[in-house]
Amino acid sequence: MKPAARLLRWYRVHGRILPWRQTRDPYKILVSEIMLQQTQVERVKVFYRNWLKEFGSWKKLAAASNADVIIAWAGLGYNRRALALRDIARQVVEQGVPTTEEDWQSLKGIGPYTAAALSAFAQQKRTLPIDTNIRRVLGRYYFGKTFPDLKDDIRIRRKTESFLPKRGHYYDVPQAIFDLATMICTKAPDCARCPLKSDCKAASKFLSGNVKIPKRSTPKPNERKHRDKRYPDRIYRGRILKVVRVSVRVDSKKLGALIDPHFDAMLDYKWVENMIDRLVKDGMIKRTKNTLSL
Repeated sequence: MKPAARLLRWYRVHGRILPWRQTRDPYKILVSEIMLQQTQVERVKVFYRNWLKEFGSWKKLAAASNADVIIAWAGLGYNRRALALRDIARQVVEQGVPTTEEDWQSLKGIGPYTAAALSAFAQQKRTLPIDTNIRRVLGRYYFGKTFPDLKDDIRIRRKTESFLPKRGHYYDVPQAIFDLATMICTKAPDCARCPLKSDCKAASKFLSGNVKIPKRSTPKPNERKHRDKRYPDRIYRGRILKVVRVSVRVDSKKLGALIDPHFDAMLDYKWVENMIDRLVKDGMIKRTKNTLSL
């Protein structure tokens, strides 16, 4: 049995049941893909359902104001994703729903992975949306690399034609790989349970017990951090947005103390002003003199 067939057989038994896997609607799939960026699956489930109740179609989302979108996105984090999603919806309403991976990628806000995901999951095309999960599974399977990296993506993409079945549920293969990476082919894989172990070029290395699993490292942050503040500016911008969202209108002069209990007017005033300017520039909030609103 070919590897993809073994994988799909495993997936039919062990695959996760997720709401965005029950549809081929490109709008709903795009919503899930944007939400899943930097957010865990379990959290996305709740927000995904609520979002679709509020904005159930391209047209409804395209017509939404910045304030409407930000309020609906509240609690999910990385709020610029919400405006990016709305802006994509406006492009689709104006230009029509793309029919190819290349057309998806031509839309501002959609990169190679998301374009491939939409082609595979919404339009059932034979393509692999390569992310960290697919990179790990296929990098190990084909090349025996215990910890594949971005440089392997080109080689992995070349294997798409031979790995994906030419008929049947080839469009489910990426989802099956995602689940395999989550449940079995993790950083420290359980190769004995893997449906691909018989011909995976990395399995014997892990089963031998000689692979050193790297410890989780904390990458050196490259986010801007003001003075001796506990968190990067991104966190405080999120707090500003929350205060404005909840209070409707906020005096910018009082904002510092509302987002930071250690706010020092002498040392931190300009810092808060710069963050406000950034949020205004990004379209997150509006400013009329000293009054902030959505």
